[in-house]
Amino acid sequence: MESFSDLGAILLMQGFNGLSVFSVLLLMALGLALIFGQMGVINMAHGEFLAIGAYTTYLMSTVVQAHAPGFMPYYFLFAVVAAFAVAFAVGWLVEWLMIRHLYRRPLDTLLATWGLSLIIQQALRSVFGPREVSPELPEWLMGSWQPLDGVDIPINGLFVMALSFVMTGGLLLALFRSTWGLHVRATVQNRLMSGAVGIDTRRVDRVTFALGCGIAGMGGAAFTTIGATGPTSGSLYIVDTFLTVVFGGAASLFGTVASAFLIAQTQSVSEFFMTGSMAKVLTLSAIVVILMLRPQGLFSIKTRK
Repeated sequence: MESFSDLGAILLMQGFNGLSVFSVLLLMALGLALIFGQMGVINMAHGEFLAIGAYTTYLMSTVVQAHAPGFMPYYFLFAVVAAFAVAFAVGWLVEWLMIRHLYRRPLDTLLATWGLSLIIQQALRSVFGPREVSPELPEWLMGSWQPLDGVDIPINGLFVMALSFVMTGGLLLALFRSTWGLHVRATVQNRLMSGAVGIDTRRVDRVTFALGCGIAGMGGAAFTTIGATGPTSGSLYIVDTFLTVVFGGAASLFGTVASAFLIAQTQSVSEFFMTGSMAKVLTLSAIVVILMLRPQGLFSIKTRK
C-alpha cells in the first residue's frame, strides 16, 4: 500500500509539472493562435518573442537589484507587464516593416520570419552573451505548498498557472466581448466586406500580430520562473507551439487550450516511465496519428460554404 501511495504522489507531482509546462505552452500557443489561426501568418520567429520577454524580466531584475533592492519583492509583477509591452512594441514594428508586405504569401512569410528568428537570436547573443541567465525571483515565488504528505507543489508553478488562466480569460473576453474582437472576427471571415463597412483591416492586422507577440513575451516572463533563459530558449518551444495550435484547430482558442493541456500532460507523465526523448517521440507520434485521422484538429470552426 505504501508503494502505491508513493506512486500516486509521484504521478500527482508529475501531473502538476505538466501543468507548469502547459501554462507556458498555453501562453505561447494563444499568441500563435491569433497570428497563425486568425491571420494565416506562419511566424517562425514567435519563439524569439518568448526570449525577448524573458530577457526583459532578467534585465529588470538586474536593474532593480543594483539600484532599488527594496523594490525586489514587487518588481516581478511589473516585469510581466514590461515583458508584454516590449514584445508588443517589437511585434508592432515587425508587422509594419515586414509582415504587412507578405500577407497571403505563406511560404515567403515562413522564410522571412525564420530569418528574423536567427537575427533576433544573434542580437540577444551579442547583447546578453551566449550563456543562460536567470533573474533573481522575489521570495514570495520561492518555496512550495504541501496539500498532501509527500506532495510538494512549487509556488512559482501556481503563479504561472494563475497568470495563464487570467490571460486566457482576458483574451477570450476581448475576442468575443469587445469592438476589437468583433473587427478581428469580421476581418477573418471576409476581409473585403470588412473594409467596405469601414473597418481598418490593416490596423486590425497590426494590433493582432503585436498582441500575439506580446502574449508570447508574457510567456517568456513566466518561463523565467521555471527555467534559465538563453538566446535559443524560444526556438525550443516553437515546434510544440505550432503542434498545439494545429492539433487543437488553427482557428479555435478553446482547441488551443485543450491541446496544450493534453500535450503537456502526456509528455510530463510519460517522462516518469521513460526518458525525456522517448516521451517526446511518443507524444509527437500520437499527435501525428490523430492529425492523420482528423486533419482539422480537435476543434474546427464551422463556416458557410
